Amino acid sequence: MKTRLIELNHIITEGMETYKGLPGPTICDYFSHEESRKLYADGTEFQIGRIDMVSNTGTYLDVPFHRYKDREDLSAVGLEKLADLPGTLIDARMWPNGIPPEAVIGRKVSGKAVLFLTGWDQHWGHENYFSGHPFLEAETADYLLSQDVTLVGIDSHNIDDTSGNTRPVHTKLLGAGVPIVEHMCGLDQLFGKNFSFTAAPPRIKGMGTFPVRAFAKILPDS
Repeated sequence: MKTRLIELNHIITEGMETYKGLPGPTICDYFSHEESRKLYADGTEFQIGRIDMVSNTGTYLDVPFHRYKDREDLSAVGLEKLADLPGTLIDARMWPNGIPPEAVIGRKVSGKAVLFLTGWDQHWGHENYFSGHPFLEAETADYLLSQDVTLVGIDSHNIDDTSGNTRPVHTKLLGAGVPIVEHMCGLDQLFGKNFSFTAAPPRIKGMGTFPVRAFAKILPDS
C-alpha cells in the first residue's frame, strides 16, 4: 500500500504574521532566473532565493536552548526526538482555554509525539488568532513528563497561556528535554489513524527555534 503523508504545517508566505509583535518574513530573489541567463547557455537558468525572518515563523519547533541558554540547540537535538515518532492525537476541543491532565490521563503516550487538537488553527491569518487561545495547564505538562513523552505539539497560538508573563509549560517540557511544536494545523485529519510524526528543522548552531515541515505518516494498519 502506498504511504500516505499528511501536512500539519502552515505555508510560510511573504509578510505573514505568526506571533504578535514579531516581523513577518521577507522573501525575494537573491539571484533571479532572468539574471542567471547571462551566465549559462541558452535555455538554462536558475533561481537563488533569499528569506529574512525571525525563527518563530509559521509552524515551528522549540528545543531546550529556546528557554535555557546552556541547553541543547537545534544542532544538538537528535533525530530520535524529532523524526518518525509514534504519534497520539488528543482531541482537546472541549476545553476552550486551559487543557487539564484529564485530557490525557488513560491514553498511551509514553515514548510518543503527543499532538493536541484544539481547532484553533481555523483562526490562522485573523486577528483573533493571537488571544484567548487554548493552552496546556502546567499540571498537564507534569503528567506528560511523568509518562515519558518524547515530543508535544499543538495547533494553537502557544502551548502556554500568554495572558501573563510566565511560561510554565515551556519551562517544564524544555527543561526535561522534550521538544515542542506550535502553530500546527490539520490535526483533525489524524482521527482514528495510526501514525508516525516528524518535525525536523535544519541543524543550526546557537538557535533554539525554527520552522519545520511537520507531517504525519499514516501507518498501514489504520
